[in-house]
Amino acid sequence: MVYDVHAHCIPADAIRWMERHGPEVGIEVGSTDSGKDSGKIVVLDGRYRTAPLRIDLTDRAARIETMDRTGVDVQILASWIDLTGYQLDRAGGICWSRALNEAIAAEAAQAPDRLLALGSVPLQDPSVAAEELHRAMSDLGMVGVEIATTVDGRALDLAGLDEFWAAAEELGAFVLLHPMAPLPGVDLARYFMDNIVGRPAESTVAFAGVLFSGVFERFPALTMCVVHGGGFVPFQIGRMTQGYRQKPGLVGKHLSREPIDYLRRNVYVDTVLNEPASLRFLVDLLGAERILVGTDYPFEMGDLDPVGFVRSAGLSEPDVEAILSGNAARIFGTG
Repeated sequence: MVYDVHAHCIPADAIRWMERHGPEVGIEVGSTDSGKDSGKIVVLDGRYRTAPLRIDLTDRAARIETMDRTGVDVQILASWIDLTGYQLDRAGGICWSRALNEAIAAEAAQAPDRLLALGSVPLQDPSVAAEELHRAMSDLGMVGVEIATTVDGRALDLAGLDEFWAAAEELGAFVLLHPMAPLPGVDLARYFMDNIVGRPAESTVAFAGVLFSGVFERFPALTMCVVHGGGFVPFQIGRMTQGYRQKPGLVGKHLSREPIDYLRRNVYVDTVLNEPASLRFLVDLLGAERILVGTDYPFEMGDLDPVGFVRSAGLSEPDVEAILSGNAARIFGTG
């Protein structure tokens, strides 16, 4: 069984909810005359305007067909990160998170042997986020949560999220860390750098803040998957370690061990790397047991042949089996 842990979805029910109830909570659905998309855009709290909603984020038949064609047996659905709704106020955030979670859970239930689901929570209110995570996993059968790299512009380590982290640890939630609004204030519009450089850099900054603020020290059973191969974290872990050794009162203030130890204990990365040598490096650094298949479906910067990519890296068969299926089966309790 091949698992894809990094895939996105906007259920039709969620779009209908936004059109019907969105204005009550600060969500507006507008129109655009763009080509291949749905013709709709979303504006959150009058401030954040999404790109046009893609039809393939909603089309279940196309999703299953792509899974069949690319050898993916089970896909873990997560919302499109632009729709997390951290810009909304407390009341609006919880209403939207509840509606979105119900829509994604219902979407996964349409193909229960092929689809699992991650929830979305209103991190702008950590207490409410913890409550919604409990509901999503206990009542809706979701397997974890997708979170963005900032909370309406605030870094994760500065957003007072301990109540949420505690709930995630208690529930054994699979926490997928996904970049959003990469590096605000840095001009990355040219050469598509906002995506190819900005997104992994955004994940790197967010994860470093979580790590160095001692989140994994306070919540040692918490696990997090950092998409796009962990951003630039694995490739600069030596520099992080050097900082820990040379500036222990600053870098290591909240840590009891070297940064690499937390990566090997608390962190997973996905295979959205697009270069076999990078995957081999991650296996050497972290071990195959910390690596999970991802596709970033349906986006073109993802991996259109995930099984072929893993097999192209020249890994041992046990390592290939662990990455394709064994690790995810262990995490999600299906193997």
